[in-house]
Amino acid sequence: MTAPMAQDLDRSPYRTIWTLSWPQILMMVFHFLIGFVDVWAAGRINREVQASLGLIAQSLFFFLILATAVANGGVAAIGQSLGAGKTARARRYVGLCLLLAAVSGGLILILGLPLKNLLLSALQVPEAIRPVTEYFLFVYLLLLPFYYVLIILNAVFRARKQVFFPLYSMAAVTLANTVGDLGLGLGWWGLPRLGFQGLAWATFGSIALGAAVNVIALWKEGLLARSTFAPWRWTKRALPYLWKVGWPSVIFQVVWHSGYLVLYAITASLPHGSVIALAGMSAGIRVESLLFLPAFALNMTAGILVGHSLGAGRFQEARAYGYRILLAGLAMVTVMALALWQFLEPVAAFLAPDPAVAKEAVNYLFWNLLAIPFTLTSMVLAGAFNGAGAAFLNMLAMGLATWGLRLPLAYVLGHKVFESASGIWISMLASQGVQSLVLLYVFAFKDWSCHGMIKPKHCNNKDAAHGSRV
Repeated sequence: MTAPMAQDLDRSPYRTIWTLSWPQILMMVFHFLIGFVDVWAAGRINREVQASLGLIAQSLFFFLILATAVANGGVAAIGQSLGAGKTARARRYVGLCLLLAAVSGGLILILGLPLKNLLLSALQVPEAIRPVTEYFLFVYLLLLPFYYVLIILNAVFRARKQVFFPLYSMAAVTLANTVGDLGLGLGWWGLPRLGFQGLAWATFGSIALGAAVNVIALWKEGLLARSTFAPWRWTKRALPYLWKVGWPSVIFQVVWHSGYLVLYAITASLPHGSVIALAGMSAGIRVESLLFLPAFALNMTAGILVGHSLGAGRFQEARAYGYRILLAGLAMVTVMALALWQFLEPVAAFLAPDPAVAKEAVNYLFWNLLAIPFTLTSMVLAGAFNGAGAAFLNMLAMGLATWGLRLPLAYVLGHKVFESASGIWISMLASQGVQSLVLLYVFAFKDWSCHGMIKPKHCNNKDAAHGSRV
């Protein structure tokens, strides 16, 4: 798969973008279906379960920050190594990423279990939904090691341009999660109706299955051999680059997801209708995520192509790929947003049977659909910077937009001006616009090529020989 795509890199840029993107778009459709079925099934139980699921789903992302950091570092290191023709180095980075997945996933589980009550208190979870939320959190903590393996191996395969393996694993997760939600959650097909407990364990089983599918694929590719796992001497020299790319990702994930947790807390403490606002936000996010499918896929494609181009020493090609992917993405999501706008009310009502929750979901979507072009711009450029090893640029731009603008504005507009969730949704639109313009300026006018493993000659950096050292 890699060789034909490498030829397309020179021959047909848009064909290369499409070849890499369509399996990842389909993979993101599976991601969307997982969340859609979760929220739909939760809404058929009651609004408390739907609100709890939204809170804990966001908390889960917070626990996955190390997985995302290792995944970003792996995409940059493996992609640039393959672009430079250093296949042995790329193979060893695969083994290192797998080891880090197992260690970091287990570590977060061990740290998270005794702190779960503290997290629930920090989220200001209403007493009406605290027992359900606590159960979701407990089960989701248990699945973290499997989730780490799933996420990091998906990234490893993407960096190798083997985009079908993540597609297969997410298809398995989607099927298992759907059967579990409808069967164990709602009691379909004669299975025991376990309610919210069934939803939690359906997620656990499906993620474990997806991780197993990825490990089997790794074994079939011959990447579980002893040669994949390097000696400690090499690892000591290889870890600094993963750390260089990964630590800004850790800080970014902490800043970003803690920002969302604070946003949930601001929503949960609204003067009026907090549970309805939380449930409406949960449903609205699921509908909005439909538009994120191409954005996430193009984010990953940008990381792949920019990483391979920089590894081969072609900075202008890397920048050109970023622009091409951005233009294609803007055209795609604009058409999708306009089409979805015509059906907001029936789609919201389908996800949220409660009329008050459905109305709030439409209100959420109104403001966040306006932000979609800005959101896509941020996501595509963030993918490009990740592939280049310049993840700290994402950390700075998005961190300042979240904590310097979104959260203060959400509190002022939500609690003081409108005294409703509308103020919070407006703050999300404003922050997305600011961060996308900052990232676009840096991408267009700054030289970010010096953050790659193999530095251009004009980069005066003591790490310039990193690629040769490992």
